[in-house]
Amino acid sequence: MKKNMGAADKIIRVLVALIVGILIYANVLSGTWALVAGIVSLVFVATSLFSFCPLYTLLGLSTCRK
Repeated sequence: MKKNMGAADKIIRVLVALIVGILIYANVLSGTWALVAGIVSLVFVATSLFSFCPLYTLLGLSTCRK
């Protein structure tokens, strides 16, 4: 796995995941939407930890500085 995510991209993903987590905890998001948003948030955190986004690879994108 070659890194393809820059620092700004990782920070944005973690912040979005944190906001979604707060919305779910505050019961603003519930039901199916909360489940889907929670799974996407977990994927955001995981991709941020590994600095690798499989979708970026498929699209030929990279936000990582060389």
